[in-house]
Amino acid sequence: MAKKGDYKALFDEALEELRVECGEDDYFIWLGKIGFLSASGPEEMQVSVPSAFFLTQFKRKFLARLQEKLSSLAGTTVTVSLKVDEDAAAAAAVASGQQPKPAEAPDKASAPQSKDIHPTEAPRAPRKQLPSLREDFTFDNYIIGEDNKYAAKAADVIARNPGSAYNPVLIYGGVGLGKTHLMQAIGNYIHFNSNLRVTYITAENFLNEFLEAMNSQKMNSFKNKFRYTTDVLLLDDIQFFEGKEQTQEELFHTFNALADSKKQVVFTCDRLISDLKKIPERLTTRFESGLKVDLKPLKYETRILILRSINETKKANIPAEIIDLVGKNVASNVRDLLSAFKNLIAYQDLTGRPITLVDAQKQMRDLIGSPRQPTMSIDIILKAVADEFHLSHNDLRSKKKSKNVVTPRHIAMYLAREITEYSTTEIGAEFGKDHATVIFACRKVDTRLKTEPDFYEIVENCKRKAREYSMRN
Repeated sequence: MAKKGDYKALFDEALEELRVECGEDDYFIWLGKIGFLSASGPEEMQVSVPSAFFLTQFKRKFLARLQEKLSSLAGTTVTVSLKVDEDAAAAAAVASGQQPKPAEAPDKASAPQSKDIHPTEAPRAPRKQLPSLREDFTFDNYIIGEDNKYAAKAADVIARNPGSAYNPVLIYGGVGLGKTHLMQAIGNYIHFNSNLRVTYITAENFLNEFLEAMNSQKMNSFKNKFRYTTDVLLLDDIQFFEGKEQTQEELFHTFNALADSKKQVVFTCDRLISDLKKIPERLTTRFESGLKVDLKPLKYETRILILRSINETKKANIPAEIIDLVGKNVASNVRDLLSAFKNLIAYQDLTGRPITLVDAQKQMRDLIGSPRQPTMSIDIILKAVADEFHLSHNDLRSKKKSKNVVTPRHIAMYLAREITEYSTTEIGAEFGKDHATVIFACRKVDTRLKTEPDFYEIVENCKRKAREYSMRN
């Protein structure tokens, strides 16, 4: 058995071996965030974790493996107890050199090694929560699964190395997929772990402040706020700038001023910049000059992790079978997922009794009636729509603009968005179209569905055929 003074070294050796065995991704997300606290005896070790939710997930995923590795190295059975101790975990990580490996950019260029953004030995006065940032939008509250692992990893590296790791950064994806959460997590981390000045603003509010400054002749104050007194600019929903020429001009100069000073800039958008219309090339070039992070609809496993987290945080005690019901039937985005689950929690609170599976099915009958289906493919939808209109797959994927082809094509795009997990960018690629074309098609179909009963029946027939074809495969 290791001597008392060797417990820390034993712990470090176990982590290094697990790092090799589990890989860098699991080390970055889990093992790299724990730290040695103490050993109360030859067979008991205390280990720190950064949050209560992390503790629950780590216990389920890695505790047994960590204890097995420690026991193997120590030559006796070692039991590990976990303690939420954020400061101790951070100090342990610094002391043992456990810094997460930075994410690779899409072009495989290496990023700078991740390191703390403030001197750990220099004490700082505690900072208050920024009013513009939600305090619950943190990395600890961002549930990581296989499908968003890369995005979370990149965001963590950016937060630890503002202005140097990747700059600028574009986070893009459909509505409700967590773009704002990830962006604000970067802002919250930088704000509370450095003296840097963070500014978060939506594109709409940026436009409003710009117009107000112009009308009141206070442009110097506006420029000072965004160009010179800001160290980190977080700009949400830049698709809002389409066609706003004066604001685009101001943003261009703001971007250049921040870039010249090596200040961090993070944008979010509901699509790729190349899919935006009425954006000048010089601004598009600036937007696309850094790292691009794509957020896609979450897979079932990640959705279940999110629901379990909410269930634990709110102490709702929703049964596992109901969590499974929600996870399987709400695949559109995180926002819809949380809304559906919180409605069930509210139902339980209002009735004053535990919710049953039958209760949940009744409350979710609209969602269950037309769920998005992970197994549904665009090819199946194309077959269903083509059969309904007596066309071919090639017709729907072609550039033909005749009405007898355009309407079925729009319906196929609409159904792909409604009953699959594909993003609008991915759907567009299947049809040789861009993201904006898919959005236009979906809006057009949605409008007709509300006003034309016959059209509604046609779309429902296509949807029914698609599900029948899917069940046969």
